Amino acid sequence: MHWVARVALGLFAGYALGALSGYAGVQAFSGNMHDKDLEAAMTAAFATGPLGAALGVAMALWMARRR
Repeated sequence: MHWVARVALGLFAGYALGALSGYAGVQAFSGNMHDKDLEAAMTAAFATGPLGAALGVAMALWMARRR
């Protein structure tokens, strides 16, 4: 697989895993009673999702470099 495809896969998979884990984390641990669903969605979309995408790209580049 070409390294560009691996980086793209890492980007999308990292974003998805980061967003899902952020959403679940907020739902489980937030004390917000009024807008917990909105807080979870915004955290997933704008905080943990992009962080997961950055980590996914970094891992894909690191793994491509090891070959």
